[in-house]
Order: sequence, then structure tokens, then C-alpha cells
Amino acid sequence: MKRFLSVFMAAASLAALGAMAQAAEQPKVEKYTYATKLDIARVISVEDPGNVCEVVPVHMVYEDHQGQRHVVEYSVMGKGCQGN
Repeated sequence: MKRFLSVFMAAASLAALGAMAQAAEQPKVEKYTYATKLDIARVISVEDPGNVCEVVPVHMVYEDHQGQRHVVEYSVMGKGCQGN
């Protein structure tokens, strides 16, 4: 039982360290405004706003010219308004 508990604790510790390392790698979400200066060298991904008829926030992940990843959040109109 003690051996199982020590193995379980070691596995939980490794999982927690992995989650912390991954969180440290995730860039902070920046809210876009018209005054925001963007240095976009390469777009990695852009979220689809979905099939709604309202303004929704989406995220774009990009790399700047120094190779740093950024996530910017901005608002777009959903795709559900066609034909209305």
C-alpha cells in the first residue's frame, strides 16, 4: 500500500509539473483595440466564429518577426446571419 501511494504521489507530481510547464508556454491572450500594434510574421490559426447571428469573440494565434507566439482576441460577426 505504501509503495502504491508513493508511486501515485510521484505520478501526480510529474503531471502537475507538466501542466505548469505547458501553462508557462501558453502566451497570454491580448485584447485587440484599434490602437494595438500587431507584428504578424505568420498566422498559425484563426477561430471560426460559428453559425450565430451576433458579435462573438474569436482568437488568432500568430508568430511575430522574433518568433514569439501571441494570441489576440477580437470581435467578429458570426456566420449565421446570411439570408436574413
